[in-house]
Amino acid sequence: MNKRTLTGLALSAMLTGGLVTGCSQAEEAAEQTTHDHSTMENNASHDMEHPMDGGPAPEGITDATDPKFPVGTDVRLTADHMEGMDGAKATIVGAFNTYTYSVNYDPTDGGARVEDHRWVVQEELENAGDQRLADGAPVTILADHMAGMKGAKGDIAYSTDETVYMVDYQADGMTMKNHKWVVESEIEPLD
Repeated sequence: MNKRTLTGLALSAMLTGGLVTGCSQAEEAAEQTTHDHSTMENNASHDMEHPMDGGPAPEGITDATDPKFPVGTDVRLTADHMEGMDGAKATIVGAFNTYTYSVNYDPTDGGARVEDHRWVVQEELENAGDQRLADGAPVTILADHMAGMKGAKGDIAYSTDETVYMVDYQADGMTMKNHKWVVESEIEPLD
């Protein structure tokens, strides 16, 4: 390599380093209030900001009368729909009987289409009624789990009638409160 090429490479590296440092400081500030949401499906992933506190359960949702994991139970998560979730210790803060859906949707903020977002409950879908929705059914999402979700149009990928839980858990040094949602098959007792 000649001197001019080496100088250009060094300058590019310095500029890139400065940009990365500036971005990482902004990202650290953003992480104070949000957490990345990652879904792995067929080797594809998407990251989205997720609030650190999911807020209360939606109006009209029915408490589970005899859940396998009652409120206050410490459990281990086996779900992998958020970074750091699989294997994390959690505490059950809500247990509900409803239909729970994986949805595909187009974010209202213009982001890329989201595939297999787990989970949204019946009470978070516009005019969903009380019957289980079929796979492929078009929906409007009322949930505000992350940026661009509330009001988004999409469709049902698949569903379950398992007991669905709200949990508090820690991952990657952050505490998530009232995380929505984890279904029963994604939870195991602590050893």
